[in-house]
Amino acid sequence: MTPPYRDAPAATGPGKTAVLLVNLGTPDAATRPAVKRYLAQFLHDHRVVELTRWLWCPILHFIILPLRSGKVAKKYASIWMEGGSPLLVHTQRLARAMQHSLPDLPVRMAMRYGNPSIPSVLRQLEAEGMTRLLVLPLYPQYSASTSATVLDAVNKEISTWRRVPELRFIADYHDDGGWLDAMESRIRAHWDLRGRADKLLFSFHGLPKRFERAGDPYPRQCEAGARLLAQRLGLSENEWFLTYQSRFGREEWLQPYTDKTLEQWGKDGVGTVDVVCPGFAADCLETLEEIAVENDEVFRHAGGKQLRYISALNEEPGHVAALAALARRHLQGWPH
Repeated sequence: MTPPYRDAPAATGPGKTAVLLVNLGTPDAATRPAVKRYLAQFLHDHRVVELTRWLWCPILHFIILPLRSGKVAKKYASIWMEGGSPLLVHTQRLARAMQHSLPDLPVRMAMRYGNPSIPSVLRQLEAEGMTRLLVLPLYPQYSASTSATVLDAVNKEISTWRRVPELRFIADYHDDGGWLDAMESRIRAHWDLRGRADKLLFSFHGLPKRFERAGDPYPRQCEAGARLLAQRLGLSENEWFLTYQSRFGREEWLQPYTDKTLEQWGKDGVGTVDVVCPGFAADCLETLEEIAVENDEVFRHAGGKQLRYISALNEEPGHVAALAALARRHLQGWPH
């Protein structure tokens, strides 16, 4: 009978502490087959779609994937960078910058869906002698559909190891002072360059409303972080607003919706809007295409003059410093 656990590599020293950054994921190419593979993995996750498999799988494989893969591939092609998707390129740059800030321990990045996969990166770290692991999902706000599924994937992989590492997990950092500093600086830099718009919109990725009813803290953390940023920026209540984007399907999602809000503002005569997406650590399809292109068209078609997207923190020095400081605090007590 084959042993259920993988043999541990030969011990060569006291063991290493490593930091693993994890982002959502991306297709390997801006093509229909690559996008179909990526969406299939993403939408098969039980934490992302909490429906009975016998109902969901036929819908996914016979309706959603055939109809959406080609359309989504075209959107990816419109934002694709020389090194891959923006999410991959910026997350790689962020990990390299984090490595410079934490030179005494290995820093790696992985994607929850797609490549580099969590299992492949963990096995590489294991081969390098990693015995202690800090997992930092790049989601400032916790949700079961994002942060928790990262921990699921990590635990699934190391459950097959004979020697499992010590494990620490950062669930969220929506009210972390360093992260708030970086977000505030990013918005102020935009204002210094282009001036203030009539309104500042905080747009977060949406969730089905039933997730909130089930106890997911995500909307409360979005609201808390947005309010802290508005206070730091000295904004009055009528100068900023919070919405949720990227809804999918017919059920009710967290409201107010980003596109509907922008449409109404255009009709009401709001001229310019600055949009920032604090839930996204790195720019991706949802920011560069959905917000900066699709929602810009919605706003202008309804009568608005200009939507100005404020880019994600990406690999900016303030972001790197904030995440490195966050990691150091969570690493306290471990030998390096």
